[in-house]
Amino acid sequence: MNSSRERADLESCFPGNANLPICEKQWRSRGYLPHFDSPEHIQHVTVHLADSLPKSAIERIDQMIGALPDEQRAVERRRRLHEWIDAGHGACVLSHDHCAKTVQDAFLHLDGQRYRLFAWMVMPNHFHVLFQPWNGWSMAKIVASWKKFTGRQLKAWIRANQEICVPGNAALPSCESPLWHHEYWDRYIRNEKHFRDVVNYIEDNPVKAGLCKDPSQWKWSSAYGR
Repeated sequence: MNSSRERADLESCFPGNANLPICEKQWRSRGYLPHFDSPEHIQHVTVHLADSLPKSAIERIDQMIGALPDEQRAVERRRRLHEWIDAGHGACVLSHDHCAKTVQDAFLHLDGQRYRLFAWMVMPNHFHVLFQPWNGWSMAKIVASWKKFTGRQLKAWIRANQEICVPGNAALPSCESPLWHHEYWDRYIRNEKHFRDVVNYIEDNPVKAGLCKDPSQWKWSSAYGR
């Protein structure tokens, strides 16, 4: 974001000061993860495939960090879960170009109508999106629409390619099982520095995972071709 217009647009997302107000009614819990859903905030959402994080892995991580203080345990849990997913567990359906394009196209399709996209990354078994909800659309409804649309499209592709097995990974998942994990991670953006840190985190994800040497090389990303 180099132009004065782009900078003004970004700064308008952080009115008043660096610490955006939090309204208690905007917090909600849909299971083991709490969510902060507000149309006034930019959100970083991470969604992963169901087979990338089995229940046994979650339980093992929870056992390993069980003795930590509550606040430290929450941070460490998130870090270890993200490391597990980045390691490429599961069938990695999104490593196939058709599937990755399907997910990326879903983000782009309603950009400027239901939300404003700032950055995104489609990894082999999960995706990141940095966006701001618009026009009365909540974060939860936007994420649900992405999962519903891509779930139908990807399952149709899986049915037609059941014999495919990516070397080193599991066979494609059954179409009878949920494709996406029912939960997702989200964080609202606190200020401009946090915004830029998150953009860098998202776009550096394939580099950190050893999938490419530079973010601009990863095709299914807001950084591609820069």
